[in-house]
Amino acid sequence: MNTRFAIGPRETAGLNTAGLREHFLIETIFTPGAIELTYTHYDRMIVGGAMPTDAALSLPCPDALKASYFLERRELGALNVGGPGRITVDGTAYELGPQDCLYVGKGSQQVEFASAEAANPAKFYLLSAPAHQTYPTARRTQAEATPVEMGALETANQRTIYKYIFN
Repeated sequence: MNTRFAIGPRETAGLNTAGLREHFLIETIFTPGAIELTYTHYDRMIVGGAMPTDAALSLPCPDALKASYFLERRELGALNVGGPGRITVDGTAYELGPQDCLYVGKGSQQVEFASAEAANPAKFYLLSAPAHQTYPTARRTQAEATPVEMGALETANQRTIYKYIFN
């Protein structure tokens, strides 16, 4: 797991493009047959990707978490941006098609990612934050997500953000 340390506004203002990229750009999110994780000290978030091919991938518990398992004190959102796949949480399998999301609550001990086809692998975009309460694991499709229209065509930033996980 890579680690990114927080820097202040004064330090950020003095960075050139290379410096900004070094501190804020995560260049590798998806690697075939691997899980990539980056821990950032901004809100203690972990960003990453799981791209299973021939074999399932187990969510590791990096030493930096100082925990017995990854979700001992964290929660996880996984959005499938690739081919069909499956996430198995403590023995329960959840099938995820493209653009489907799975919320995995604090306390879940075993998490495995698998692809339906190695030639068209699932790509699970991962986001994890500290959790102080346990909520049940829940699967959501894009049709079940709440769309939020943002920006404007005139300013070249019109977009739709789909909220899968919220209170």
